[in-house]
Amino acid sequence: MALARRKPETIDEYLTGVNAQQRVALEKLRRTIRAVAPKLEECISYGIPAFRLKGRSLVFFGAWANHCSFYPGSSATLRKFRNDLKNFQISKGTIRFSSDKPLPIALVQKLVKARIAEDKDQANRNRRTP
Repeated sequence: MALARRKPETIDEYLTGVNAQQRVALEKLRRTIRAVAPKLEECISYGIPAFRLKGRSLVFFGAWANHCSFYPGSSATLRKFRNDLKNFQISKGTIRFSSDKPLPIALVQKLVKARIAEDKDQANRNRRTP
């Protein structure tokens, strides 16, 4: 009987379970997100690394058998940046990339800033609703 692999509780634990090339790409992605928004809370959500803003999930990333993924957490954000993402495989809520062709730092910065602004706008709209 095979032993079940323990689910990671931290991003560091998650990254130890991916191959070396993916780890390098995802650590770069993580550093970029932290540089843009150092106050975001790191966590594991849905079994993959995530960043929260004021307790709500903002962006996620992960490693899969043949690619890495970045999840901006918003289809509106993906639509807004679709021209910048034309060299990457995109599906509903997901940007797929290979470890040898990671997402450009400037693009990740724009995506994270857009998500923060979108989250702030949503929070403001919710406050105005009686």
